[in-house]
Amino acid sequence: MKHHKFVLIIIVISQFCCTSLWFASNAVLTDLINNFDLKTNALENLTSAVQFGFILGTLLFALLSIADRFSPSKVFFFCACLGAIFNACLIFDENTLFSLLLLRFLTGFFLAGIYPVGMKIATDYFEKGLGKSLGYLVGALVLGTALPHLLKDGLQDYSWKNIVLSISVLATCGGLLLFALVPNGPYRKKGNALDISICYKVFKNVQFRKAAFGYFGHMWELYTFWAFVPILLITYSNIHKQVHFNIPLLSFFIISIGSIGCIIGSNIAAVIGTKKTAYWSLLLSCFCCLISPLFFMIDNAIIFISFLLFWGMVVIADSPLFSTLIAQSAPKKDKGTALTIVNCIGYAVTILSIQVTSYIYHITNTTYIYLILAIGPILGLIVLKTNSNFSKN
Repeated sequence: MKHHKFVLIIIVISQFCCTSLWFASNAVLTDLINNFDLKTNALENLTSAVQFGFILGTLLFALLSIADRFSPSKVFFFCACLGAIFNACLIFDENTLFSLLLLRFLTGFFLAGIYPVGMKIATDYFEKGLGKSLGYLVGALVLGTALPHLLKDGLQDYSWKNIVLSISVLATCGGLLLFALVPNGPYRKKGNALDISICYKVFKNVQFRKAAFGYFGHMWELYTFWAFVPILLITYSNIHKQVHFNIPLLSFFIISIGSIGCIIGSNIAAVIGTKKTAYWSLLLSCFCCLISPLFFMIDNAIIFISFLLFWGMVVIADSPLFSTLIAQSAPKKDKGTALTIVNCIGYAVTILSIQVTSYIYHITNTTYIYLILAIGPILGLIVLKTNSNFSKN
């Protein structure tokens, strides 16, 4: 058991290091716009490029059952190195909008061998206590996602290229750490045959399907919220002229506090049940979407930031819970593929959400756009509620 705890620590550290690749371009967005003469819609396009790459990567990894047929630690290391290389290529002065989008796409593609594969490794080591393990793992993803904003604040006196390179070095170290210290887990059941039909067979299981659709509803909100955190802060500052925020630092805290939400949620789930905790977390984040316009009207920055911190906690708290339910309801030999295909669809949802919300934001510039984020959670809650056992267990 002590060895398993050590392995979990290594997986969490590696996941944290490698997922910092995700929002690397968001943290240096202003620098990219200025250096490469990009348009103001660069945020949604660069973010969507990463998501699109992740989608195609997870789809290919799922169809080929990569995480089940090959050593997950080796897959993780290989993808971490390639993701780091393509991220580092952002610094070249010869880049154009097309090459930047391509580099973010390729980074996202190899993130498909990091995030879901990291969860697969955790399922290979933990049968009991899987929910808590995935809570720490998704918490690491959250911290990794937020890290570029902290680096932007801490390295603001240095070139933006140093931030990008620091993230690539960190990701490489994370991949090497996991490869060197985490062998195949004791509960791993290797899938030998290539069976493309697994990707739809797993959805025949009712409990798997409900958990997956709850996850899809959660994903509609999550990445759009994360992408818009700096815009939320800027919008409030523009409405209340006396307020001056440190945007990068606050963005880091609002996103990274979700790691605490994951850990708290996983511990609550151990007491009242994973299904019930996931349901209530999705309900709370939905409520935040619906009341968000009211907080722009409150002339108190502390209240506004407190609300965003709470939203940052509940928006991600259900993610490891849904992943736990998905992993538990999938056949052992297909867990890697099941987690990967659900990630694939979930991140496809994020592209649609980011693009729709960004489009409406640019043509209306209204604080009511965040009501759109409630669509996913509402639909997810409806699906979960259709099975009375889901929200009661």
